[in-house]
Amino acid sequence: MQFIVTAYDFDDEDAINRRLSSREAHLAGIEKMVKAGTFLSGGAMLNKHGKMIGSSAHVEFSSRSEVEAWVKRDPYTTGEVWNKVEISEGVLFPVSKFKE
Repeated sequence: MQFIVTAYDFDDEDAINRRLSSREAHLAGIEKMVKAGTFLSGGAMLNKHGKMIGSSAHVEFSSRSEVEAWVKRDPYTTGEVWNKVEISEGVLFPVSKFKE
């Protein structure tokens, strides 16, 4: 099953510092997910000033509970970067089928 995860950062003054200090561990986890085939695409969301304010991810897991478990253990959750996370089931366009 494919899911769209939209995570909004805390907006306090120190939020960006927590994001940056958790970033390396977060990206290491994403790299493992890419290799496992569970992370399809994603990245940081920016405000109109170019400041990181959240994340968007397209993931594939066999159940919603697996997505929730990933979110719960991600360094951006444990490091108090993500404040609010929305998980929606989705069907993503198969871009790779059209690449040459």
